[in-house]
Amino acid sequence: MKDALLYFAYGSNMALERLRARVPEAEPLSSGILREHSLRFHKIGQDGSAKCDAFATGQPCDRVHGVLYRLERSSRPLLDRVEGLGYGYEIRDVGIELADGRTLAAFIYSATLIDPRLHPFDWYLEHVLRGARQAQLPQQYLEALLRQACQPDPDAERAALERALYQTHL
Repeated sequence: MKDALLYFAYGSNMALERLRARVPEAEPLSSGILREHSLRFHKIGQDGSAKCDAFATGQPCDRVHGVLYRLERSSRPLLDRVEGLGYGYEIRDVGIELADGRTLAAFIYSATLIDPRLHPFDWYLEHVLRGARQAQLPQQYLEALLRQACQPDPDAERAALERALYQTHL
């Protein structure tokens, strides 16, 4: 990919299957850390549930773990559309710290519509957990995700479609 962008996924798009269903050529590069941010499930989703946000705290001890992906520049409008750019998310350029100490410039989706009373649907939290496990994020981070309150989706068909991403076909 010669005309590429770096995208830092910290929510459901950490799961490779989820992101590739949206942007097939997405290439995971590395896990990474966004410093002075904390992961919050407070972005108001189009379905009325909570989605993830990398909330800027300015606190040096706060960090959001995630996955750095390489995307083709031509795929950005599609990802912008499915993420709801302009309808609850905006783009921010950030520095992502890699395990080797390098910091790379990437973009994230940052929430503009929030409600801290909301909870994610269980299938959404499953996407986040799968991605965190695939990226081998720190155990303490995984445990915090497992403590996140969630709710069943009243739309059983939508929930089944979301979970179908991970079913293998024989």
